[in-house]
Amino acid sequence: MITGLLLAAGRDRRFGSPNLAQPLDGVPLAIHSARALRGAVDRAVAVVRADDLALAAKLRKAGFEIICCPDAHSGQGASLAFGVRMTGGSTGWLVALADMPHIKPETAQAVAAQLRLGAIIAAPHFCGHRGHPVGFARALGPQLCAITSDAGALALIKAHRELLVAVPCSDSGVLADADTLKDLLPLTGTQSPRMVHGARS
Repeated sequence: MITGLLLAAGRDRRFGSPNLAQPLDGVPLAIHSARALRGAVDRAVAVVRADDLALAAKLRKAGFEIICCPDAHSGQGASLAFGVRMTGGSTGWLVALADMPHIKPETAQAVAAQLRLGAIIAAPHFCGHRGHPVGFARALGPQLCAITSDAGALALIKAHRELLVAVPCSDSGVLADADTLKDLLPLTGTQSPRMVHGARS
Protein backbone atom coordinates (compact mmCIF):
# COMPACT_ATOMS: atom_id res chain seq x y z
CA MET A 1 0.00 0.00 0.00
CA ILE A 2 1.46 3.32 -1.10
CA THR A 3 0.56 6.15 1.27
CA GLY A 4 0.51 9.71 0.05
CA LEU A 5 1.79 12.14 2.67
CA LEU A 6 0.79 15.74 2.11
CA LEU A 7 2.91 18.00 4.30
CA ALA A 8 0.58 20.87 5.19
CA ALA A 9 1.74 21.98 8.62
CA GLY A 10 3.76 25.04 7.62
CA ARG A 11 3.11 28.63 8.70
CA ASP A 12 4.30 30.55 5.65
CA ARG A 13 2.72 34.02 5.83
CA ARG A 14 4.62 35.74 3.03
CA PHE A 15 1.28 36.40 1.34
CA GLY A 16 0.15 38.40 4.37
CA SER A 17 -2.05 35.44 5.30
CA PRO A 18 -1.45 31.68 5.42
CA ASN A 19 -0.36 30.65 1.94
CA LEU A 20 -2.09 27.27 1.88
CA ALA A 21 -5.47 29.00 2.01
CA GLN A 22 -4.75 31.28 -0.95
CA PRO A 23 -7.25 30.75 -3.79
CA LEU A 24 -6.13 29.41 -7.14
CA ASP A 25 -8.99 29.19 -9.65
CA GLY A 26 -11.31 29.60 -6.68
CA VAL A 27 -9.82 26.66 -4.77
CA PRO A 28 -7.26 26.83 -1.91
CA LEU A 29 -3.84 26.03 -3.29
CA ALA A 30 -3.40 23.19 -0.77
CA ILE A 31 -6.40 21.44 -2.32
CA HIS A 32 -4.79 21.60 -5.77
CA SER A 33 -1.72 19.91 -4.29
CA ALA A 34 -3.92 17.36 -2.53
CA ARG A 35 -5.86 16.44 -5.66
CA ALA A 36 -2.72 15.73 -7.65
CA LEU A 37 -1.50 13.38 -4.91
CA ARG A 38 -4.80 11.68 -4.11
CA GLY A 39 -5.22 9.90 -7.42
CA ALA A 40 -1.74 8.37 -7.29
CA VAL A 41 -1.87 6.56 -3.95
CA ASP A 42 -3.82 3.91 -2.08
CA ARG A 43 -4.12 5.92 1.12
CA ALA A 44 -3.99 9.71 1.44
CA VAL A 45 -2.87 11.36 4.67
CA ALA A 46 -2.37 15.05 5.37
CA VAL A 47 -0.07 16.26 8.15
CA VAL A 48 -1.43 19.51 9.57
CA ARG A 49 -1.11 21.71 12.65
CA ALA A 50 -3.57 21.03 15.44
CA ASP A 51 -4.84 24.61 15.29
CA ASP A 52 -5.51 24.63 11.54
CA LEU A 53 -9.07 23.35 11.74
CA ALA A 54 -10.26 25.03 8.54
CA LEU A 55 -7.54 23.49 6.39
CA ALA A 56 -8.05 20.10 8.03
CA ALA A 57 -11.75 20.22 7.16
CA LYS A 58 -11.05 21.06 3.52
CA LEU A 59 -8.46 18.30 3.18
CA ARG A 60 -10.77 15.78 4.82
CA LYS A 61 -13.45 16.68 2.30
CA ALA A 62 -10.86 16.10 -0.45
CA GLY A 63 -10.46 12.50 0.73
CA PHE A 64 -7.55 12.76 3.14
CA GLU A 65 -7.08 11.32 6.58
CA ILE A 66 -5.90 14.04 8.95
CA ILE A 67 -3.10 13.72 11.47
CA CYS A 68 -1.93 16.62 13.62
CA CYS A 69 1.81 16.93 14.14
CA PRO A 70 2.63 18.06 17.68
CA ASP A 71 6.09 19.23 16.57
CA ALA A 72 5.01 21.08 13.44
CA HIS A 73 6.75 24.22 14.71
CA SER A 74 10.07 22.38 14.29
CA GLY A 75 9.72 22.38 10.53
CA GLN A 76 9.16 20.13 7.57
CA GLY A 77 11.41 17.34 8.79
CA ALA A 78 9.36 16.86 11.94
CA SER A 79 6.14 16.70 9.93
CA LEU A 80 7.59 14.14 7.54
CA ALA A 81 8.96 11.93 10.30
CA PHE A 82 5.67 12.10 12.19
CA GLY A 83 3.67 11.22 9.09
CA VAL A 84 5.81 8.16 8.39
CA ARG A 85 5.61 6.99 12.00
CA MET A 86 1.83 7.28 11.95
CA THR A 87 1.51 5.26 8.73
CA GLY A 88 3.98 2.50 9.50
CA GLY A 89 2.05 -0.23 7.70
CA SER A 90 2.75 1.32 4.32
CA THR A 91 4.88 -0.34 1.67
CA GLY A 92 6.04 3.09 0.59
CA TRP A 93 5.32 6.80 0.81
CA LEU A 94 4.77 9.45 -1.83
CA VAL A 95 5.62 12.74 -0.15
CA ALA A 96 4.17 15.97 -1.49
CA LEU A 97 4.28 19.56 -0.27
CA ALA A 98 0.97 21.39 0.11
CA ASP A 99 2.38 24.62 -1.32
CA MET A 100 3.15 23.10 -4.74
CA PRO A 101 -0.21 23.40 -6.54
CA HIS A 102 0.99 23.15 -10.14
CA ILE A 103 2.07 19.48 -10.13
CA LYS A 104 0.09 17.43 -12.64
CA PRO A 105 -1.74 14.31 -11.40
CA GLU A 106 -0.04 12.17 -14.05
CA THR A 107 3.36 13.18 -12.68
CA ALA A 108 2.47 11.94 -9.21
CA GLN A 109 1.10 8.75 -10.75
CA ALA A 110 4.33 8.15 -12.66
CA VAL A 111 6.43 8.45 -9.50
CA ALA A 112 4.09 6.16 -7.56
CA ALA A 113 4.34 3.61 -10.38
CA GLN A 114 8.10 3.44 -9.89
CA LEU A 115 7.61 2.68 -6.20
CA ARG A 116 5.24 -0.14 -7.12
CA LEU A 117 7.90 -1.47 -9.50
CA GLY A 118 10.41 -1.67 -6.66
CA ALA A 119 12.21 1.68 -6.61
CA ILE A 120 13.73 2.64 -3.25
CA ILE A 121 13.56 6.37 -4.03
CA ALA A 122 11.82 7.94 -7.02
CA ALA A 123 11.33 11.54 -8.05
CA PRO A 124 10.29 13.50 -11.14
CA HIS A 125 12.99 15.31 -13.09
CA PHE A 126 12.30 18.39 -15.19
CA CYS A 127 15.11 19.78 -17.35
CA GLY A 128 17.63 17.85 -15.26
CA HIS A 129 16.32 19.13 -11.92
CA ARG A 130 14.82 16.85 -9.28
CA GLY A 131 11.39 17.86 -8.08
CA HIS A 132 8.35 16.70 -6.12
CA PRO A 133 6.59 14.55 -5.13
CA VAL A 134 9.28 12.14 -3.91
CA GLY A 135 8.63 8.46 -3.32
CA PHE A 136 10.31 6.35 -0.65
CA ALA A 137 10.13 2.59 -0.18
CA ARG A 138 9.39 0.92 3.16
CA ALA A 139 13.08 0.03 3.55
CA LEU A 140 13.80 3.70 4.27
CA GLY A 141 11.06 4.01 6.90
CA PRO A 142 13.39 3.97 9.93
CA GLN A 143 15.59 6.68 8.40
CA LEU A 144 12.58 8.80 7.50
CA CYS A 145 11.29 8.50 11.07
CA ALA A 146 14.62 9.79 12.37
CA ILE A 147 14.60 13.02 10.35
CA THR A 148 14.71 16.19 12.42
CA SER A 149 16.16 18.74 10.00
CA ASP A 150 13.93 21.40 8.48
CA ALA A 151 15.50 20.39 5.16
CA GLY A 152 13.31 17.30 5.27
CA ALA A 153 14.61 14.26 3.43
CA LEU A 154 17.25 16.09 1.40
CA ALA A 155 20.19 14.56 3.27
CA LEU A 156 18.62 11.11 3.00
CA ILE A 157 18.20 11.46 -0.76
CA LYS A 158 21.80 12.61 -1.15
CA ALA A 159 23.07 9.74 1.00
CA HIS A 160 21.28 7.23 -1.25
CA ARG A 161 21.57 9.02 -4.59
CA GLU A 162 22.58 5.76 -6.28
CA LEU A 163 19.13 4.34 -5.42
CA LEU A 164 17.20 7.25 -6.90
CA VAL A 165 15.06 6.49 -9.93
CA ALA A 166 14.63 9.66 -11.98
CA VAL A 167 11.24 9.98 -13.67
CA PRO A 168 11.60 12.34 -16.66
CA CYS A 169 8.66 14.69 -17.12
CA SER A 170 7.61 17.87 -18.91
CA ASP A 171 5.90 19.17 -15.78
CA SER A 172 7.58 22.37 -14.56
CA GLY A 173 5.21 22.32 -11.59
CA VAL A 174 7.45 19.76 -9.89
CA LEU A 175 9.86 22.62 -9.11
CA ALA A 176 7.41 25.39 -8.31
CA ASP A 177 6.25 26.21 -4.80
CA ALA A 178 3.98 29.13 -3.96
CA ASP A 179 5.69 31.77 -1.85
CA THR A 180 4.14 34.88 -3.41
CA LEU A 181 1.00 35.79 -5.34
CA LYS A 182 3.06 35.73 -8.53
CA ASP A 183 3.73 32.04 -7.94
CA LEU A 184 0.01 31.31 -8.34
CA LEU A 185 0.10 32.25 -12.02
CA PRO A 186 -0.26 29.29 -14.39
CA LEU A 187 2.97 27.61 -15.45
CA THR A 188 3.83 26.54 -18.98
CA GLY A 189 5.71 23.42 -19.92
CA THR A 190 8.46 25.51 -21.50
CA GLN A 191 9.40 27.45 -18.38
CA SER A 192 12.99 27.17 -17.30
CA PRO A 193 13.70 25.92 -13.78
CA ARG A 194 15.33 29.29 -13.18
CA MET A 195 11.88 30.84 -13.42
CA VAL A 196 10.40 28.69 -10.68
CA HIS A 197 11.42 27.97 -7.12
CA GLY A 198 13.99 25.29 -6.47
CA ALA A 199 12.74 21.89 -5.35
CA ARG A 200 12.85 21.11 -1.66
CA SER A 201 12.83 17.71 0.02
